[in-house]
Amino acid sequence: MKHIRVATYEIKQGSFQEIADIARQGMLRTFKEQPGFIRYGLADTGDKTCLSLSTWETRKDADAAVPVASAWVRENLGEKVELRSNVIGDMAFFEGVPATV
Repeated sequence: MKHIRVATYEIKQGSFQEIADIARQGMLRTFKEQPGFIRYGLADTGDKTCLSLSTWETRKDADAAVPVASAWVRENLGEKVELRSNVIGDMAFFEGVPATV
């Protein structure tokens, strides 16, 4: 079983694309350095809100990602976003079809 961290952020300054570009360059790299990291993504959910999704090997790894993400966001996105919610869950399944490029 894999584990997921889901956080919602309100965008206070800038555009979603600006936030996404910063996160892709920094948060992704930071998460890749953490034990148990599997995947990370950011989605625009409209109304100046975005959704951060990351998957982890263990719940302990997902729990450990919370303060890492919090510190990174504080240092790199400062006044641009504000955390609205953060949850961690156990995934029953997460399947799909391999993407073609």
